[in-house]
Amino acid sequence: MPTPGSHAYDLKRSRLRNRLESEGVPDEEADERAAEILERDVEAPNPAARSDRAAGPYGEQGGGGDPGAVIGLRSPGFSDLTLLLRRCARDADNVSPALEWGPVPDGTVELVLLCEDRDTPGKFIHWLVTGIDPGISAVEEGEKLPAASSWPNGFGERGWGGPQPPVGDDPHRYFFRLFALDRALSVPPGASSDDVRRAVEDDHIAAGTLVGLYPR
Repeated sequence: MPTPGSHAYDLKRSRLRNRLESEGVPDEEADERAAEILERDVEAPNPAARSDRAAGPYGEQGGGGDPGAVIGLRSPGFSDLTLLLRRCARDADNVSPALEWGPVPDGTVELVLLCEDRDTPGKFIHWLVTGIDPGISAVEEGEKLPAASSWPNGFGERGWGGPQPPVGDDPHRYFFRLFALDRALSVPPGASSDDVRRAVEDDHIAAGTLVGLYPR
């Protein structure tokens, strides 16, 4: 995150404030909320996820970490720690955002894509896709990944289930995480989406993280 008081910090705060205002947050509250969002400590369970903060469409963030353990994950629709597009929300068009990622390590045989809300009990899953071909490096907005398997989200539906945080909450954090596996994912018959999440968190060779925000 940019250092408070720096030009990069002020620019990011201004962009976030403008996005909040466009989402209907009153002008007098938008600046304060933008500052609170930027100061929020984003936790991640593994070093690769902590170090990879994603470049975003303008390259205003990113880098860091061990290049052998990090995948650059970004979106043309939003930058790291900025608001998801309204049309991605469950009560709007409920379309998945476009995502792009950099090279994956040699030996990768499968990619897994996960999106979860970290500000609800139990890390609510919004998107879980396994069996992604390591030769694929992007997915368009609202598109399905070819030859991949979608797992039930927290709403009980397969595929993308957009943000739907409680009205009045601070913006929730939606962690998009891409995992590279060096062997095909193996889970027992009847495994749940939570079982898959635990399996890939415990056994991956690289990961990338991009965090989107969404309030209601």
